[in-house]
Amino acid sequence: MQRKKANRGRTPAGGPNPIDVHVGSRMRLRRTLLGLSQERLGEMIGLTFQQVQKYERGANRISCSRLFDLSRALDVPVSYFFDEMAEDVQGLSPVQMVKKSLMDELPTAEADPRLRRETLELVRNYYSIIDPGVRQRIYDLAKALSDRGAVSE
Repeated sequence: MQRKKANRGRTPAGGPNPIDVHVGSRMRLRRTLLGLSQERLGEMIGLTFQQVQKYERGANRISCSRLFDLSRALDVPVSYFFDEMAEDVQGLSPVQMVKKSLMDELPTAEADPRLRRETLELVRNYYSIIDPGVRQRIYDLAKALSDRGAVSE
């Protein structure tokens, strides 16, 4: 299976990740509660007000070290930025989105008989037969009994 190219945490449509938007909105909430302008907060942590603006919109992702700086500047624990996050937003982390898209691409046991428990147990038991001659006779029997045995390979 080919790995998907990293999307830098964006949604499949290319928009900002909802978790980044939530963190940015918590940042904006705390900044306004403290009466700080974007420019003043930027000065406190060595950023331009435009960068603060992008963080608050979720357009740019906040690194761990920057989040640590923000928590100190805004006098809140790092966990503050993740407080009150809705369950559906929590399920949209980049790794969860990749898992979901991979799961959507995987065939189900109903659609692919090779994925059924019975098939897996049959194959496991077949390969546990030590005698290659017995294994070959079972293979020939299964082939003869199947509809595919009549079809030329």
